[in-house]
Amino acid sequence: MEPILVGAGQVQNLRPDDVQYVADLGLIKVARNGAISIANRIYQEVIPRELSWNIQTGIIQQAAWYLLPDGLLDMDKLLCAFQQFFRENSEHWVERFDYKEAGPQLLLQAFLQRIVNGGGRVEREYGLGRMRTDLLIIWPYKAGVQNKATVQKVVIELKVLHKSLDDTIAEGLKQTREYMDRCDTDQGHLVIFDRSREKRWEEKIFKREEKYQNKTVTLWGM
Repeated sequence: MEPILVGAGQVQNLRPDDVQYVADLGLIKVARNGAISIANRIYQEVIPRELSWNIQTGIIQQAAWYLLPDGLLDMDKLLCAFQQFFRENSEHWVERFDYKEAGPQLLLQAFLQRIVNGGGRVEREYGLGRMRTDLLIIWPYKAGVQNKATVQKVVIELKVLHKSLDDTIAEGLKQTREYMDRCDTDQGHLVIFDRSREKRWEEKIFKREEKYQNKTVTLWGM
């Protein structure tokens, strides 16, 4: 399951018998071309929640901390808070996951779920070979003088740095923009996790905005 959760491009030592066993359990599906993904949308929600439940309950966060006066989620403030949380705590928290490679993605999802749970939801898309994880936050709120019910949709694309930062950003911007278009939203964020132990945090941490095909995408380095 771990390579699927991180969207790994190539998986070493993935034995056919193991794949078939997990498929027989109904957790994954294997397409005719060999593409592997989580079996259905329910499991896309349940599996990461189950894997991150202990972490989620230990994170002290509240949605009210990140609400704008109009009821929208302040995503810059939220992701900035996670960026600092990740810098200060990731070494300790990621080690608590059974799936170490997927730890950063699961930690962010636990953080988001703790905030969004009860008021909105987080939708997830995974797939082996996709080289990313797609998240979509759905946040209902009331807008205008008539308090008309509507929803805020925010795309968050997660990638682990395996090649150069410039190449990862270029690829990630394209993927994020496509997902924004598919979800019909103007709010897009690209989060890049740098797992290198040799780099200082000052090199890994950044935030900036990029224009891509007439849309603004906020980049977050972690």
